[in-house]
Amino acid sequence: MKALFAITLTTLSLSAFALPRAPHDALKMGLKSFSRDSQNYDFEGIVKLSNCSGSLVTFSGQPDTAKGIVMTNGHCIQKPGGYLNPGEVWTNRPISRAMKIFDTNMKLSPITATKILYATMTGTDLAFYELAETYQDIQKKFNVSPFILDVAHPVAGLPIEIISGYWDRGYTCDIDGFVFKIKEGQWTWTDSIRYTAGCDTIGGTSGSPIIQRGTKTVVGVNNTSNESGETCTLNNPCEVSEDGAVLATKGVRYGQQTFNAYTCLTPDFQIELGRRGCTLPK
Repeated sequence: MKALFAITLTTLSLSAFALPRAPHDALKMGLKSFSRDSQNYDFEGIVKLSNCSGSLVTFSGQPDTAKGIVMTNGHCIQKPGGYLNPGEVWTNRPISRAMKIFDTNMKLSPITATKILYATMTGTDLAFYELAETYQDIQKKFNVSPFILDVAHPVAGLPIEIISGYWDRGYTCDIDGFVFKIKEGQWTWTDSIRYTAGCDTIGGTSGSPIIQRGTKTVVGVNNTSNESGETCTLNNPCEVSEDGAVLATKGVRYGQQTFNAYTCLTPDFQIELGRRGCTLPK
């Protein structure tokens, strides 16, 4: 959550981590010069936001006539004046936000979000946007199919990919394990995903989907890393165990799980926080 970086077209100042604000408006830039690594990843359904990354996702069984949903982080929603406060949850807020979506050939096409279905930085760091376009529209216009959100808690050792629409690049690693609580500044996140080496995400990769490698299944959303080894400060999340022990390790990266969104779905695939059994933060 750093201030915006100054850049030139020839020199991009790369923050080494995910939660700090990205250095420029990605919608005003072309594909990055270092995107050669992108050829190793399938970008179909990956979304470019001005300040973050995202993905076109669908819930299992959702009809293609439904409005499309883009998933990103709660800290990416551009709240006037800063980030969502602890305990703050947004639901069904009309907005208008331009985005771009990749097809499998890395061609970018415009899409428009018209509503924030859900957003919070409490307990998790998650946001769902509703689009003007349906899944069917996006398939017909751009030949793009969505990712599917997994219905189950992922497991340690799962091979994953993290693909960033902001930077047009991807990362490969495994799920190292799960953290009881992560604290970063004012915010606390629970049951977070910790990565093994290889997913060396940088500023702007916030909101990238965590994909089960070799599939179109999304198990989480990338959100933060410890920048300098400080303990529980902004850009330096710490791990808190069930017995209260605190550990901060420079360079460790984290994401948030997404399967619990299913606990709040109505039969017509709306997010209803008052639904019995709903475990999304309210």
